[in-house]
Amino acid sequence: MVAPVVKQLMDVTSVGRSVTRIAHEILERNDGPQDLALIGIITRGEPLAKRLKKSIFQQTNEDIPIGLVDITFHRDDFRERLVVPQVKSTDIPFSLDDKTVVLVDDVLFTGRTIRAAIEVLLSFGRPAKIQLAVLVDRGHREMPIRADFVGKNFPTHCGEHVKVLLKEIDGQDAVQLIYSDGDAK
Repeated sequence: MVAPVVKQLMDVTSVGRSVTRIAHEILERNDGPQDLALIGIITRGEPLAKRLKKSIFQQTNEDIPIGLVDITFHRDDFRERLVVPQVKSTDIPFSLDDKTVVLVDDVLFTGRTIRAAIEVLLSFGRPAKIQLAVLVDRGHREMPIRADFVGKNFPTHCGEHVKVLLKEIDGQDAVQLIYSDGDAK
């Protein structure tokens, strides 16, 4: 068995810069924080959404609403997965009606997670707009979904894995590319 190779793509500094830049882009594209709401996709979308909220507050002194969405039972492949799903709680304590909702996740890959998150959002109301912010876009879409705000694009091969580590969950901030030694970069 070949040991996996881990290559660091982003460190704490580049993760922080990407979050700050995404917050600026969100404000710029939406002409400020009015009617904005952030929704983090559990698990790593949650701390990223909280960081975006903090950055937007530092820039505007406006406190925008934040919510969390659990897509476990909305995934189209949840019955095919061999793991027992760990269900968390969707928490959207405000109306989505007429808001510009920025959905936040760590990695955009096939688009299936985002499709599921949009399905959940629409059961909570009718946003004026839904935008997508991701820390990493690695390509390989299976759905017609694209991110509006991207920290970094890292085109990958199908056998590779992008792992995002966030200090709130993993004790450190980093983005890693994991692949087998036979696929050396």
